Order: sequence, then structure tokens, then C-alpha cells
Amino acid sequence: MDYETLQFVQEGPIGILTLNRPKSLNAMNFLMLNEFRNFFSNRFLDHDIRVIILTGAGKGFNSGLDLGDPAIMTPEGGFTPKRAYEFQKLFSEFIICMRRCPQPIIGAINGAAAGAGFSIAMACDVRLAAPEAKFIASYINIGTGGADMGSSWLLPRSVGAGNAARYLLTGDRLESLEALRIGFVQAIIERENLLPEAMKMAQNMAGKSPLALRLTKEALNRNTGGLSLEDAIALEDGNQSMCVMQVMLHADAEMGK
Repeated sequence: MDYETLQFVQEGPIGILTLNRPKSLNAMNFLMLNEFRNFFSNRFLDHDIRVIILTGAGKGFNSGLDLGDPAIMTPEGGFTPKRAYEFQKLFSEFIICMRRCPQPIIGAINGAAAGAGFSIAMACDVRLAAPEAKFIASYINIGTGGADMGSSWLLPRSVGAGNAARYLLTGDRLESLEALRIGFVQAIIERENLLPEAMKMAQNMAGKSPLALRLTKEALNRNTGGLSLEDAIALEDGNQSMCVMQVMLHADAEMGK
């Protein structure tokens, strides 16, 4: 896959996607936006890649929108309510693409994740962070709403309503140690070991049943929403039944050899 703003490497069943605009701390311009959405949309029918690692090139993970991009700051024809809504949907929809992506996404957060970069980190299934990593809900600091690109749904589910409110309402910097304490990141790992540790976790996941891996992510997506316990168990029962059938069919096939 050839991209200008992304770098993608496949190592067996694991895909490593790197946001690759290091001179701008991987700020997102329109080209990166389109390539990012294209990458995750293409994963729906991809059965070779079982786990994705997402990281950033250079010192930063993603510094948010590229405010130096004239196409973002001064679009042709200026901003109208219609254009602003369409513009917003372009960005928010790639968060949905990430969550709908059937492969688990491990965020290897190597540096600052601000604004859109914070939301991208939220949309990962698991987050491993370098000590230098920091997270900032920059939206509210520039006069826009603090709940943007899925943050009001994703962040409370990671850190609780009170912690989410604190950072979304203030735009305060969330340092890596505090992010670990409140549960936003699952481990802090020195930068030079970040990708190797992410690979170990990805290999562990990739060694599981591909069907079970996808169905587990699907269940986590649905059951962290507004479902009742009964609905959650019903969904899990259906998924587990399919996995058990696959295991049994495989065992029967092995016995018949």
C-alpha cells in the first residue's frame, strides 16, 4: 500500500501503521485524513491482518489538525453552516471507521496526542505510552467544544465520567503517569521499547482464533454502550456459541485426518 502521509508495514498477521508527517508532529491535513479513512475502510475485508499497531513517526503521535493547511483554515468559498457540518463529518467519521475496524488496534503512543490526535488515541482498543506521551483535549482551548470526534463517548468509558469531564472541560494536559493512574493507558514503556512491546502484545492477540478476536472486539464495542446486562450476555452467548462451533468443527476435522 502506497501512501504519502502514512507508512504501513505488514509483519505476518500484524500490521504497523505509522502516521508519517514528523516535521509537523504528524498533524492531520486533508491528504492524511483521506489516506487514514481509506486504510481503515480497507480493513473490513482484510482477513490476513489480525491486529493493527498504530504509532507516530518522530517525536509526536499526532498534534491534531494541521492549522497551517489553507484547505483546513480557509476553505474555498469560506465557512458556512453547511460546509462546517460537512467538514466536521469528514473528521469524525474516521473515528467510526477505527471502531468498526474488525482488527484490534494497539496504540503505541510515542509522544503528544492533541485534539484529533487525542481522539485517535481514544479510538484504539489498547494504549501503550512512552513516558513523553501527553494527551490534550485542545478543542476547547481554541474555542470549539471539548467533546469532539467521539471524545464524549470514548473517554468516559476509559477513565470514568468525572475524569473525562475534567480534561474535556479544561483542556488541561494529561501526562502519561496520570493517564496510567486513571486507566487511559495500560502501560508506560520507554520509547525505544515501545514498538517491541506493542509487537509482543499484538503477537499474543494474533495467536488467538481470528473469529474470536473479531467477535470479542465487536462485543466490547456494543457492550460498553447502553445495553443492559441481559442484552450483553445474549450477545456474548451468540458469539461464544459460534466460536465453540468453530473449535469443535476444527477438532472433528483433525480427528478425521
